[in-house]
Amino acid sequence: MQLKIKDSFNKELPSDSNLENTRRQVFNAAHSYVIPKVPSNPKLVHASEEMASNLGIGVEELKSKEFLEVFSGAKVYPKTKPYAMAYAGHQFGNWAGQLGDGRAINLFEIVNNETRWALQLKGAGETPYSRQGDGLAVLRSSIREYLCSEAMHHLGVPTTRALSLMSSGDDVLRDMLYDGNAEYEKGAIVCRVAPTFIRFGNFELFASRQDTKNLKILADYTIKYFYPELGKPSKETYIKFFGEVADRTLDMIIHWQRVGFVHGVMNTDNMSILGLTIDYGPYGWLEGFDFGWTPNTTDSQNKRYRFGNQPNIALWNLLQLANALYPLVEEASPFEEILNQYKTNFESRSLDMMRSKLGLQKKEDNDLKLINNLEDCLLSSETDMTIFFRLLSDYKKGKVENALGTIEKAFYKPEQIKGDILKQWKGWFKAYDQRLQMEEVDDDGRKEKMNLVNPKYVLRNYMAQLAIDKANNGDYSLIDDLFQLLKQPYAEQPKNEKWFTKRPDWARHKVGCSMLSCSS
Repeated sequence: MQLKIKDSFNKELPSDSNLENTRRQVFNAAHSYVIPKVPSNPKLVHASEEMASNLGIGVEELKSKEFLEVFSGAKVYPKTKPYAMAYAGHQFGNWAGQLGDGRAINLFEIVNNETRWALQLKGAGETPYSRQGDGLAVLRSSIREYLCSEAMHHLGVPTTRALSLMSSGDDVLRDMLYDGNAEYEKGAIVCRVAPTFIRFGNFELFASRQDTKNLKILADYTIKYFYPELGKPSKETYIKFFGEVADRTLDMIIHWQRVGFVHGVMNTDNMSILGLTIDYGPYGWLEGFDFGWTPNTTDSQNKRYRFGNQPNIALWNLLQLANALYPLVEEASPFEEILNQYKTNFESRSLDMMRSKLGLQKKEDNDLKLINNLEDCLLSSETDMTIFFRLLSDYKKGKVENALGTIEKAFYKPEQIKGDILKQWKGWFKAYDQRLQMEEVDDDGRKEKMNLVNPKYVLRNYMAQLAIDKANNGDYSLIDDLFQLLKQPYAEQPKNEKWFTKRPDWARHKVGCSMLSCSS
């Protein structure tokens, strides 16, 4: 296995001079060198052939002993130095100070086909940033991260990727719901892949310590490798850099809202400087359309990271990044302009996104009212978001009397669609039909376009839980079934129609299917 290693992060950024793997505060450094823990009996559960190809790894090499050893952490690839990144962050709106890679170890960077990829193992053991944690991961959370990373990519959502999922052969103690009932679970390791894993929190760490020297080194490095089009470092370049990060972050958020994805833990240390979805913990897709839903038990009371608040939280997080970058610019107004532009851009892009979900190509003044009225209808009785928008593409212009039959499968409690609720829906479809009459495209053309933005298949939590339950019994077949299904989320896939269905009743309150903890 000949990998095209071209490390930059651990060569061009300051390293921790202390080489001991002990929990501590780390100063004047962007990372600490650390060797992964050797698993007792690693086995390959699944690997992404597509991601392997991106990295220059052949399909046959995925089954090799060397691949198993390198990507389980059993052996360090020759002439590389694994490390854990140092960063800080705001967690649930509160400053948490130094955080860092507590259970992620970066192996190396690969440059293949002129594209840079950083590879890291999640669950490969302790680091200086592990605090009270053991640095390990369980099969349950690893399956969720592995499947979701690739599923999001194929949905067209900016995301980190995943190369492989390994079982470690070791048992890991976890208190899944933080209720004092810790149990041993099967350990696992995921190899995560992204151009870089730099987060907002990397900048916050140096800024919080008034370490402007290293803050500048980090910013210059990030621009050099990931925003080279912005030119040489200067105050103007740093402002442009922040503008680009804000724009990419907004793009990611619009995609989340489009597919009904809720991240669950939008702390600043979980925000990628590239605008990628990063750190898949207690995430989920909306089942019933609900602006107030969050999958995170830790956030169940305040619901800071609820579906409807994600755009605002992204803006709040960008403000924290602006504060961190301020010492490089020493002017507040350029940052304020960009943050204000984010608000304006969100309104317009969100409206355009919803138009696309409804099959509307023209822009009409009353479109926002039509969308708001639809959201009121969706909230009037529990309605599955994914199924509703997918079935809506089957609606035929001029057939208002058949409209509710078209979307009936999206209702969790169809018996509730009567009286005022029924009247509300009929009124909306009448307005929708009138709006469609303004469009030049025919029903078939509209359906085709709508089906490119409204997925038929998403990784519902109950689906992931079914795969987890089987895997805990040694059967990994459903992991592959879902992996293949989610590679074509917009395709009809008649053989997989069983997955185009509402969340079953048994999953409504089941742990892992409705609410999840940060241990997930």
